[in-house]
Amino acid sequence: MTRSITLLVLMLTFLFSCQTTPGNKNDISQNKSEKSTTYYFIRHAEKNTSDANNKNPELTAEGKQRAEHWKMIFAEVDFDAIYSSDFIRTKETALPTAESKNLSIKIYDHKNLNSAEFRKATLGKKVLVVGHTNTTPYFANRTLGYDHFETDIDESEHGKLFIVQINPNGKNSIQDLTVN
Repeated sequence: MTRSITLLVLMLTFLFSCQTTPGNKNDISQNKSEKSTTYYFIRHAEKNTSDANNKNPELTAEGKQRAEHWKMIFAEVDFDAIYSSDFIRTKETALPTAESKNLSIKIYDHKNLNSAEFRKATLGKKVLVVGHTNTTPYFANRTLGYDHFETDIDESEHGKLFIVQINPNGKNSIQDLTVN
């Protein structure tokens, strides 16, 4: 298991250094002297769906295992901040990684993606963002500066990882990975 995680981290590093999707005229630019900003977007792990009326369920046992798995996947990533929407399932997904990095979970407004406040707070940093099927792809689009994703994440998919790098030169990149 440790070997496969190490291999995945090495593959992510290699892919991230090689794959670039050029931005367009709507790119979010940064001052040329600033560092790159890197966002790691994931959706929450498996939630308890036994009560259809519960709009804020906890993770299932499987979801808690997946949250631990994300912690191992991100073991070598030196995050500066971890953000989550203000729902139990997203915070529980972020918690193992946040605890392993000695970081608190910051809450973002899932109805105001990529706000000026969020961009300012994360500029030049490595940031994990935990969201939902219907917010994560669009949050990635907004940080990237153009629409790379056109649909929600499928409800059955819990292993999507979108890595968005915002570069000072405007040549932003995105990776769309599946981690199971």
